[in-house]
Amino acid sequence: MKICLIGHGHRYAIEQAIVSLLGVKAELCDEIPPGCEDDMLISCLSGEGGRLTAKAELRWKGESRVETEYVDADRAVSEDDRARLEQYALKSAVFKAVRSATGNSYPWGSLTGMRPTKLALRMLEEGLAPDDAEREMVERYQLHWDRAKLAVEAAGYGYKTKRRFTDKDISVYIGIPFCPTRCAYCSFVSSETGKSGHLIEPYLDRLLDEIRIKSELIGELGLRVSSIYIGGGTPTSLSALQLDRLMAEVGRSIPVGSVLEYTVEAGRPDTITPEKLKVLKDNGAGRISINPQSMVDEVLKRCARPHTPGDVLRAYQDARNAGFDCINMDTIAGLPGDDPEGFASTLRELAALGPENITVHTLALKKGSDLKYKGGSGSSEADVMSMLDFSINLLYNTGYRPYYLYRQKYMAASLENTGWTVEGKESLYNICIMEEFQTIISIGAGGITKLVADEGKRIERIANNKYPREYIGSAEKIAADCEKIRLFYKK
Repeated sequence: MKICLIGHGHRYAIEQAIVSLLGVKAELCDEIPPGCEDDMLISCLSGEGGRLTAKAELRWKGESRVETEYVDADRAVSEDDRARLEQYALKSAVFKAVRSATGNSYPWGSLTGMRPTKLALRMLEEGLAPDDAEREMVERYQLHWDRAKLAVEAAGYGYKTKRRFTDKDISVYIGIPFCPTRCAYCSFVSSETGKSGHLIEPYLDRLLDEIRIKSELIGELGLRVSSIYIGGGTPTSLSALQLDRLMAEVGRSIPVGSVLEYTVEAGRPDTITPEKLKVLKDNGAGRISINPQSMVDEVLKRCARPHTPGDVLRAYQDARNAGFDCINMDTIAGLPGDDPEGFASTLRELAALGPENITVHTLALKKGSDLKYKGGSGSSEADVMSMLDFSINLLYNTGYRPYYLYRQKYMAASLENTGWTVEGKESLYNICIMEEFQTIISIGAGGITKLVADEGKRIERIANNKYPREYIGSAEKIAADCEKIRLFYKK
């Protein structure tokens, strides 16, 4: 779809709106092409004094819709605030035009950003009561009531978490980019152990070096590690001996006993054994993820997940026997071959197990996944919306509460991923990385260090080398990245 901006330069906000609401890529053009019959959005901002008018003309499937939104820019207390008001008006006009053209119901209304909780958190910090914040999100941004409740309740967990930390508190992410096989929907950087297993040992050599180097830097800068997250890939693709080697180095380099949370993404049930669970527990991990994604055999097969629902139940019981009292379980709404009944049975079975966290993802067809590459698809948008609505009702009614949420590009029905928790077991790492409350130092291939200062007003990102082979030879880059981190904290 072509987009033409008139009277403003909020390109990213408009592109984001088109991707979120229509699921198509946007191509900027400098002027309206004469005689153009392609799908197009013309986004205009005009006005004099404080009153601004945003207009969206959407030419979609041979028809045209024009919608407007007005905003009083005199309300702005800063340039950043004025930009937010302009974007609100522009995106609201686009939303109205898209809704008129498609006839679709959009649970998140005109909010097209990846982190809707940021808006809800700002409302709470400005002194709005939760009920009033929900009402504001419904009336001003056209959210459905259930999504407004999700956003505000998750923001409430963020509000409490933010106050636990100072600018000296950070988290550490350690990446293990290996999996036994690749799942059909996966777009993460990961290498199959059958093809790349020979890289694991040299990868660990470099990883342990980086752990030592960056831990020394953390100490030099006077920072405190509040949480550790070992993710991937699938960290439990490593052998028990390799896991022990990795986690022993973490324990030597970081004061694990004083961190508030230590998570290992066990992930695939077919990689979890009692021996590996003992290694995780003995080395200080207190939280793990066991991710069934579905408890329907046929769905698992279509997604190239080489485990069964029985493997999930076995791994869960083994984790309890190993002493883990905080377990997360992931599921995905919209997987190929799934339907509302199958998804409901999956979620009922997981909730009956009683894990402390359940994360409900919405399928996103992303570049890099086999599903996208081969032209596959998931469930219909109507079915995915039914699945997500069911998850909200069931999890609220079984004692869970939403503690973090986010959205992604190309998600079915422009919905959301939500982390649910029983009281007191919310993941601090998940909240902090989504809300950008603190620095995340990333170690390993594919990781991105996110440096945060001045309550999120200053953020810088540093990407590690992406693939295991290039990461193994990245000693000079690691040293250079450490210098960037050092300079950030000296500003």
